[in-house]
Amino acid sequence: MKKIGAIILSTVLTAVLASGCGNNTENSGNSASGGNSAGGTIKIGADLELTGGQASFGDSASKGAKLAVDQINAAGGVLGKQLELVVADNASKSEEATQAAQKLITNDKVVTIIGASTSTNTLGIVPVATEKKIPLVSVGATNPKVTVDERSGNVNEYVFRAAFIDPFQGEVMANFALDSLKAKTAVIYTDTSSDYSKGLQKFFEETFKAKGGEVLSQESYQQKDSDFKAVLTRIKAANPDVIYLPGYYEEVGKIVKQAREMGITVPFLGGDGWDSPQLAEIAGAKALENTFMSNHYSPEDTAPEVTSFVDAYKAANGGAVPDGMAALGYDALKLVADAITRAGEADPAKITEALAATKDLQLATGKITLNDKHDPVKAAVVLKFVDGKQTFETKVNP
Repeated sequence: MKKIGAIILSTVLTAVLASGCGNNTENSGNSASGGNSAGGTIKIGADLELTGGQASFGDSASKGAKLAVDQINAAGGVLGKQLELVVADNASKSEEATQAAQKLITNDKVVTIIGASTSTNTLGIVPVATEKKIPLVSVGATNPKVTVDERSGNVNEYVFRAAFIDPFQGEVMANFALDSLKAKTAVIYTDTSSDYSKGLQKFFEETFKAKGGEVLSQESYQQKDSDFKAVLTRIKAANPDVIYLPGYYEEVGKIVKQAREMGITVPFLGGDGWDSPQLAEIAGAKALENTFMSNHYSPEDTAPEVTSFVDAYKAANGGAVPDGMAALGYDALKLVADAITRAGEADPAKITEALAATKDLQLATGKITLNDKHDPVKAAVVLKFVDGKQTFETKVNP
């Protein structure tokens, strides 16, 4: 009987221990496989525009992020684990970005997400990240309401970004128009279907007017429009000193091409949404003469962190020069890896805390400190198109 009792007791203890282990695994949520011990992987999701109207952005950001993962893993990984990048295509649509985020969190069990490349698509991810309490680092979203809820004014606890925000970018280009181009009048041509475009329009206009400039008119278009001649006829008649065109490369290329064909020769100004190799293909190199854009970095910058990134990207991508989205994808991944390292474990709550405390982190687009609104404080550059290629014009510190 004693022997039988001992067997029963042993069986019960084994079951209890097994049950305890099972509960720990179940309650670990999106903890990285392998726990805190060496080995295993840490899964990071990437919710990006791999198809659709902004596919060039997502493709570049994905390549930049993959480069960062390869470099980190080659150096030993993070906390003794290899990083695993799980990429999901949001098809350049907000609703698809929402679904991709849900899949990455629920099915793929990622501990954090980078993406999207645009403001509208990132806003589709924000509610999911907030509900699931998974930190999100946007690659290229510049609209202020990505990190700050516009209704409550509260900071979105789990949302961060690698890109500077529209107020800074709009101010940079308004000052450039006034000071460098000596413009006194402007027409603003806005994509009303884009949160990004409307944000830049607002902040460019505020700065331009506050410093003595006159906005002659505001015109609008929507994504997927293709014939802009009627509006361009009105703009030509207004005869502004500059035209501010805060949109994405697909429509911008068509607008600039048609404008030049109609004899509009004044400078066009835009933002980082122009940043795609496809812009020159759509507009033509000649049409892009006398055009300028704000961006997050220039591959012509001779700073050591820039040259090392550019060289590594070229080596990994057949000699292709990295654009701004490639640099931001790289930086977003590095931001996450740094936060995980400082957190001491791949726990979403601790990663969130570490991201909020990011200070003086040297990345490809500059030295970054995240402020109390989870926005990076860093410089911007103004680029000029020469022979269809971006050339460094000036650098503007915040």
